[in-house]
Amino acid sequence: MSKLHTTKKEEEKAILVCTTIPKSTTAKTVKQKIFKEHLEELEFLTLTAGAVVVDKFYQERNKIDKSLFIGKGKAQEIAKKVEDEKIDLVIFENSLSPTQIRNLEKIIKCKVLDKPALILDIFASNAKTSEAKTQVELAQLQYLQARLTRAWTHLSKQYGGIGTKGPGETQIETDRRLIGTRISLLKEKLKKIEEQRKTQRQQRGGFSRIALVGYTNVGKSTLLNLLTDAGVYVENKLFATLDTSTKVLKEINGEKLPQPVLISDTVGFIRNLPHDLIESFKSTLAEVVEADILLHVIDLSSESYDDQITVVEETLKDLGADAKQVIMVFNKVDKLDENKQELIPALKQRYPNSVFISAFKGINMGSLFDKIIDEMKNEIDEVEIKIPANDPDAYKIINMLHEEADIVSTKYLTKFIKLKIKGNSKHLKKILSGLSSEKQPPRGKLKKNRKELSAESA
Repeated sequence: MSKLHTTKKEEEKAILVCTTIPKSTTAKTVKQKIFKEHLEELEFLTLTAGAVVVDKFYQERNKIDKSLFIGKGKAQEIAKKVEDEKIDLVIFENSLSPTQIRNLEKIIKCKVLDKPALILDIFASNAKTSEAKTQVELAQLQYLQARLTRAWTHLSKQYGGIGTKGPGETQIETDRRLIGTRISLLKEKLKKIEEQRKTQRQQRGGFSRIALVGYTNVGKSTLLNLLTDAGVYVENKLFATLDTSTKVLKEINGEKLPQPVLISDTVGFIRNLPHDLIESFKSTLAEVVEADILLHVIDLSSESYDDQITVVEETLKDLGADAKQVIMVFNKVDKLDENKQELIPALKQRYPNSVFISAFKGINMGSLFDKIIDEMKNEIDEVEIKIPANDPDAYKIINMLHEEADIVSTKYLTKFIKLKIKGNSKHLKKILSGLSSEKQPPRGKLKKNRKELSAESA
């Protein structure tokens, strides 16, 4: 299935719409602040997609209008603005049904998108590798499949620009069966990619792993570059990084780590991130699931940093990674005004395992380095095992241990080969459990935060 990429001669003009349901009793000033934050994020997404925002509308309603989502009066008000300003598209913060989009376009007389469609469009623009392109196309098709009806005319070829990248514009001529077939092929392709990734992760042996997670555009890639000189692409726009970058970290600020660490930067999360996109990117986000430590990076200068923390925590829960050891990294402290500076003591109390830094200006990085090193030391254990010297597989086992952990010492005794191995405690457990009952120490126990452990053979 070919993908359509529209060449834009000039920027599209957009109007943004945000609606909250139901009406809340929250103070007017607070509600206006919330509306402002949501619309600012939507504007940032729109600018990232390549359009210019002409105006913004918001509305409070007691319930959703099944046919228009917003009220008819508000739709007509937007329609007049569209006509007067020759607007190209109207983008809703909220998710819309196919019927609502169709009815809105009849009144507004221009292209209507919801936030999930806008996010998918940005992902389509930023996907560079084969894996990312496959993941985005799958998410787009799943999004379209749920909305494909005979009346689904907003994808007709009268429109171009934002919201039509990827498979969008040609889907009006494609039925559910063909889309279903394509989805199956893409899932199979991603399954093979995931098998390759799994093999790569297995080849990484006993390395401990750290993953950077956080809301989009909070400075994760900047932090990765600072820690590893990775040279990862950094730009002040949303979803600048789609592919996971993994680098080896051997020392921090001149101090050698207890063991080399693999540190990965991951795609940023966002409010109302399409579920299909999360599903499609699970192979990429597997780095998060398998990480030993998560660095949750937060943009403390954002007015909605608290909501962003909640979004990330909910996404981690969806991925099954909510029980991980987490260091809360509050970033961009250089941008805080005096009022925001006063929040830091309360946040330190709320999140004891936290640091406050500026990755861009290198402020307070020593505190982050110390915390990472301390966490890594807590994750590292040493264990002694004995392998019978007459075991025909003894040297195969030793070679396997070399790949999976650090062998601190080897002693060749009369009846045994005595090994002291060091590595991530979780990986050491896997190593010991993988040995057969004859070769595995029967009473060996691994306990966190212990420097040395012994496991005696029978």
